[in-house]
Amino acid sequence: MTDDADSLAARERRREPRRATDRGFDPAARLADREQRDLRRDLQPVDRVAARTRVAPDPRGAVPDDGEQQLLFAANDYLGLASDERVAQAAAEKAHTTGSGSGASRLLTGDTDAHRALERDIANAKKTERALVFSSGYATNVGVLTALEPDVVFSDELNHASIVDGCRLSGAETVVYDHADADALAKAMDRQVDRETDEESWLVVTDSVFSMDGDIAPLEGICEEAERYGAWVMVDEAHATGLYENGEGIVGHEELTDRVHVQMGTLSKALASQGGYVAGSEKLIEYLLNAARSFVFSTGLAPPAVGAARESLRITREDDTCRTQLWRNVKRLREGLAGSGFEVWGKTQILPVVVGDRTDAETLSDRLREHGIVAPAIRPPTVPEGTSRLRVAPMATHTEDEIRHCLDAFEAAGRTTGIL
Repeated sequence: MTDDADSLAARERRREPRRATDRGFDPAARLADREQRDLRRDLQPVDRVAARTRVAPDPRGAVPDDGEQQLLFAANDYLGLASDERVAQAAAEKAHTTGSGSGASRLLTGDTDAHRALERDIANAKKTERALVFSSGYATNVGVLTALEPDVVFSDELNHASIVDGCRLSGAETVVYDHADADALAKAMDRQVDRETDEESWLVVTDSVFSMDGDIAPLEGICEEAERYGAWVMVDEAHATGLYENGEGIVGHEELTDRVHVQMGTLSKALASQGGYVAGSEKLIEYLLNAARSFVFSTGLAPPAVGAARESLRITREDDTCRTQLWRNVKRLREGLAGSGFEVWGKTQILPVVVGDRTDAETLSDRLREHGIVAPAIRPPTVPEGTSRLRVAPMATHTEDEIRHCLDAFEAAGRTTGIL
């Protein structure tokens, strides 16, 4: 066949109708698979973020109904500042004076005086040279880990998903060590040295307070092991920021600021706003604002969120009233739950009531709803098999009567379900 004939045959084949091939996706089948494995979740709208709120069934794409009023023992608004008038006023003022949105990346025109003021406040609270605010805590962890590009990351096995994803995206070799175990970290680092062929950059990363177990990382021991090999330490303070003196987290509380190279946290939990931050040296922050893609290519945090976070941070630094009330509520709830016979883990404001069986945990949660208490069941794969639990999180704004009602509801539901 000549070249002209080959070309003609090729053109003819292109004109022939092709048999349709399905290269798309089947979300219905995927959803059914999740349903079969009891992994499907839904959204349940609340009418306000507060200790007492109306919770509506998932309306899918429709308008939620009013729902029933419930006591919320599941939010991360630990200090109850999301419904504080001072915080709402600060957010409104920033919307009026600066704008409802930043309008652009911080590196373009989205960098405002409000952002800089919040970052100075965070750096002062964390006792670091400088801080940088991201659009979310998730974006912060992913951005920092990928920008640092460590050769090896040593990561606690129960670190938050944002850390796990940041490790994956960084391309680093990730060594997972046993949960909250500095000795396990030491052994992992010793093994790494034995197989190391070239000089490597090492980063140890851990949550300070673990969101599902409510326990605290042994930060001093972790710092000691990291220092043996000149590794950097990064600590995620998402569930600790603002809950200790001067608005600090565990790092400041344990006087480890000079030994932790990267302090990360969120503005969306105790600080009742939105966004994340990283605090550290001047050079670190200057590098990250140039290299962290989740910062460079995201619109700057909305000014109302900046204003709310700054006011919340001010409150936690200048007034310990809400913090004192939170820890009082935590103590009463922990002692009451344990006294009723429940297994309560942790030592922080997060109270995991461990049931074990996933069905039992879901049933207990459902019975609590009948008593007006929202405390959702947490089940695998979020937590390991055999450790399904209710993650109970009181707020500073829960009253003594509401704490008592919660305890009574747990005892009644526990007996009804046979868990007690």
